[in-house]
Amino acid sequence: MTAYLIRRLLLMIPTFFGITVITFVIIHLTPGDPVKLKMQQEGGGMKPGVVATEVIEQTRKLYGLDQPLYVQYGRWLRRIVTLDFGNSFQDERPILRKIAEALPITLLLNLIAICIIYCIAIPTGVWNALRAGGLWDQGTAVLFYILYSLPAFWVASLLLIFFAGGDYLNWFPIVGFISEGAEQLSWWQRAGNVLWHLVLPIICMTYGGFAFLSRFSRSVMLDVVKQDYMRTARAKGLSEWRVIVRHGFRNALIPFVTLFGTLLPGMLGGSIIIEQIFSVPGMGRLSFEAVMARDYPLVMALATIDSLLTLIGLLLSDLLYAVVDPRVSYE
Repeated sequence: MTAYLIRRLLLMIPTFFGITVITFVIIHLTPGDPVKLKMQQEGGGMKPGVVATEVIEQTRKLYGLDQPLYVQYGRWLRRIVTLDFGNSFQDERPILRKIAEALPITLLLNLIAICIIYCIAIPTGVWNALRAGGLWDQGTAVLFYILYSLPAFWVASLLLIFFAGGDYLNWFPIVGFISEGAEQLSWWQRAGNVLWHLVLPIICMTYGGFAFLSRFSRSVMLDVVKQDYMRTARAKGLSEWRVIVRHGFRNALIPFVTLFGTLLPGMLGGSIIIEQIFSVPGMGRLSFEAVMARDYPLVMALATIDSLLTLIGLLLSDLLYAVVDPRVSYE
């Protein structure tokens, strides 16, 4: 186990290096000059001229963008070793501070969505597997396929029109994470205010995942209930509940452990479309604005954190295989 863990950790180093190199090159090959975009935003559409050209070149030199790519990457890599992500091109604020402001919002949003998805989808999938082919199973199958096919941006637009001050009901706020002046409220009132803002984004983030995971857990459980050890457990006189939970569900967990590898980066990466539509200041919206502004340091910081969490998530899922399935050994 220890030797396996050391090998996996050592393997993560060249993998992480390769990911950052590819990401760095792709970002810098993307059309668009971050300095020109920054000056256009700050100067209100500055006309190109001799002075503007000199300012642009001086700014590029200030940010080190006049250097070859391998020099820029080397400087970035030296800073990353000390966990220094630098400052944002957009507002010169420290990148870690911007991430620290957006991260709790995305974490809260994703934790609530994931809990809802898993707590409802897995029991529903198991229940459908035990009654496969019945009217309930066929009806929910049609419903889940319809839900899974609905685009999130379309559902979000409908929710805004019908429930957020559009032409119909005005039950939920249209944008934001918390109301202005909410700092004067008590802790419970502020928590309620935040949840009130997150109702519509959470609906958009859960219905697709709920439909997918429910059908996924149904198919996994359907394979498990047909195994010989399940028939043996029933022949021993065990109750159906003990057969399903003790003998069936544990073996059905292996595919869910595989999904766990994508859970960590997904939670921190945020949902770009949903956060952008509802103006939720989370990691997804921060990533979108960084890409649009060609904010290289911020994009690289987000890509670095995301790749690290992906590698850690894959390592944890591999280690959990041995916990879920006793046949797996790392010795």
